[in-house]
Order: sequence, then structure tokens, then C-alpha cells
Amino acid sequence: MTDSDAGLRARLVDVGVALLAAEGPQALTLREIARRAGVSHGAPRRYFPTHLELLSAIARRGFTELGERAQATLAQEPGGPRAQVAALARTYLEFALERPGMYELMFRHDLLESGHLGLRDTSLPLFTLLARLIGDADPDADARRVAGALWANLHGTAQLWRWRSLQLALGEEDFGPLLDTVLTAHLGACGDSR
Repeated sequence: MTDSDAGLRARLVDVGVALLAAEGPQALTLREIARRAGVSHGAPRRYFPTHLELLSAIARRGFTELGERAQATLAQEPGGPRAQVAALARTYLEFALERPGMYELMFRHDLLESGHLGLRDTSLPLFTLLARLIGDADPDADARRVAGALWANLHGTAQLWRWRSLQLALGEEDFGPLLDTVLTAHLGACGDSR
């Protein structure tokens, strides 16, 4: 791939990321991305033979950004594994609420089954990190299952918070107290040795 090819490929992904942020996943058509990138509607197929491959490349950007945020969070959290899990959970929710279109696309693995683009190589390390920290916090826990349950709970929290359902039900505008309750449900009370 030449430098100009790599540049156009990256530009198509950049345009897709911007379109996703502005208009959501439903706007991500090859034709619209090509139009906004200023190329013919067939040009994206040269770099992304299928729509799925372009969507996967866009989602990979989201996983990369979330991974970078997670690493920055851990670098700033001096506490033990439980405190790190709490900080990661907050980072996850903040990302989901700040980047709703990207967040929605990233976790649509039913759509993004493009293994040769390495999407799973970008997404699974975050889950593995969460499971490792949970295992460090409680060596007796089934860390992968607890991580899965916590992740599912966080995902539901993010969706319901975005839809304002939880604010209505709880009468709160800060998800912090709810996050504390979620973490306690999955990791035990703060006073535990976990």
C-alpha cells in the first residue's frame, strides 16, 4: 500500500468517525463516507471491500481510544485493584456517555465479525484487564464471570442513563452513587478485603 493509499484509507476512517459522532451509526454508509471524503462512491471499496470492514475499522478507533483512556486512568489511580476497577468503570461510563454513537458501534459484535482486521485483538484486552483486576481484588472470585456480569451491568447503566431512564427512576443527575452500588454488588463492600 502506498502512502497515498494509506492516507486515503485513514481519511475514510476519519470521516466515518466524525460522521458517527455527528449522526450516529445509521449514517455510516459507504456512499456518505465517500461523499464527505471527497472521493467517488466506489473509492472506499478499494480499501474496504465490504461495508463491514469499514465499520470494523471505525470501531477499532473507538476501542483504541477507550484503551488509551483506560491506561491513563490506571496510571492516575494509586489505589489497589478494587480502586482501579472502580476507576475503569467510571472511565467506561464516561466514554459511553460522551461518545454514544461510537460506543454503540463498538459493541455490535453481531455486525462487526471481521476477524482479519484485528478488532477482537483491540477489544478483548480491555475485558482481560478488567478480569485480571477483579481476580487481584478477590482471588477466590471467578474473575471472568464477575467481569462479564460487571460489564453487562455497566453497559445497561450506560444505555439507561443515556435514555434518562435512571435519572427519572432515581431522581439523581450524577451516576456516581449508582456506580458505587453496582461495584458493591459485584465486588462487595469497600470494607471487604477485596
